Amino acid sequence: MNKWQLYKLLRKQDNLRNERHPMFEKNRFMKFLGWFMFLYYAAILILMGVVMPAGLSGEYNGVAAFHVIDGFFLWVLFVDFWIRFTVQETPAQTVKPYRLLPISRKFLMHVYLTRSGFSAGNMFWWFFLVPFGLLAVMPLLGWWSFVGWLLGWWMLCIANGFFYLFVRALCIRHLAWVLFPVLVHGGLILLMLLPEKNCLDMPCTEFMYQFALGNPLAFLAGAALIGVGYYANFVLQSGMSYNEVAKKEEIKHASKMSFLNRYGAMGEYLKLEIKLRLRNKQVRTGFFVMLGMMVFFSAMLYFTDIYDGTFMKSFILLYNYVGLGTMTLVGIMCYEGNYIDGLMSRRESIFELLRAKFYFNSALMLIPLVLVFPLTYIGKISVWMNIAYFLFTIGIIYPGVFQLAVYNNNTLPLNQKLTGKQGNATQQIVAMVVLFLPIGLERLSVWLMGPVWGYAPMMALGLAGICTHKIWLRNIYKRFMNRRYVNMEGFRASRNS
Repeated sequence: MNKWQLYKLLRKQDNLRNERHPMFEKNRFMKFLGWFMFLYYAAILILMGVVMPAGLSGEYNGVAAFHVIDGFFLWVLFVDFWIRFTVQETPAQTVKPYRLLPISRKFLMHVYLTRSGFSAGNMFWWFFLVPFGLLAVMPLLGWWSFVGWLLGWWMLCIANGFFYLFVRALCIRHLAWVLFPVLVHGGLILLMLLPEKNCLDMPCTEFMYQFALGNPLAFLAGAALIGVGYYANFVLQSGMSYNEVAKKEEIKHASKMSFLNRYGAMGEYLKLEIKLRLRNKQVRTGFFVMLGMMVFFSAMLYFTDIYDGTFMKSFILLYNYVGLGTMTLVGIMCYEGNYIDGLMSRRESIFELLRAKFYFNSALMLIPLVLVFPLTYIGKISVWMNIAYFLFTIGIIYPGVFQLAVYNNNTLPLNQKLTGKQGNATQQIVAMVVLFLPIGLERLSVWLMGPVWGYAPMMALGLAGICTHKIWLRNIYKRFMNRRYVNMEGFRASRNS
């Protein structure tokens, strides 16, 4: 079998793997939602590409519209880079199933790195660039210039994609590497904003204009950027993918946390919750990212007036309170799916586990409470609003999210990052509801009852949920046990898929 035949076989296997995955049926709604959002944003870009040539033609002292856009191409690449964090994964995740087969590791990395770097996603900006170029470039310079200009943008998007893949792989190794793109982008933005005249405007415009003129040096420069990014990713991700699959992991310190022994079985599960965040790469990284976002939004609200609107105050307060808890609770029992058989061997162990999760995540609420206190002190957030969201999160939002324990049956990996899996459609929908529905309830209550008494219903509901936590936790436990065989089958099927 030659390499071309092997490539086609690998592509076919990837398609079959997606279709035969036990979570395929559960992810169909998210696939539909993903296609809907894709078409929605594509339509927006097409509309911008049609409207902007006419709008820019009379601006900037008669400068051609495409020169104006070329001068801003760094901003487009910045946006493109950070959007990729939400939609694009590293290519090493698809290498794992083939590690034990007699296939060259280098060939596998070349295949998946090429497919990832040269994927159709790098052409998404064409929804804007094609109509814009047809109206702004082609009438002035002709068809070949339009093709060269479009090809230049595409090459820069590919190079930007490889830069993203390299940074994301470094962030997997250590979260501090996220400062690398922040410093690079921040430095370039300062060069564009601090001087009276943007010192990067003319170089960017001239560089993109050379693509339109068909200058071979411009294309060689674009190809060089792609080549450097490709090689850097190949070297970095080859080593990281091997280390992860080989399970090379060192435990530097294992605390016994003996102070929790006094709580019996529940104390053991509290230890399990703590260790989940200390030892699990995915949860640990997510915890610190979420904490950083909470500090950032709170600082922006404290030091600036940008988020002084009513909605943004409510959103930031709610985000702070629900972030650390719902980050793992939307996938409740999914991590435990790795050892669900051991949990099921003891009577009522699941009930004790649920209680431990509720107590632990309620204790985590002290962190956002401390972060929000300065905002309450300076008067940007009222005391009643703060107390209402605090109680409502513990007493209403947590009980709602805990209901997923009955239906979640897809195992999430404990130690993998490059080859890890994501949540299903239901979990994503619940996370969105948690972020926006409470704000609507709060606004309605305040509108009906005023800025003080309007928070009373949220406080009352929250206190009721807290006081009755053993009742609804027992109800969740009984329903989980009624579905235990269905759930255990799902956990086993998705454990090693």
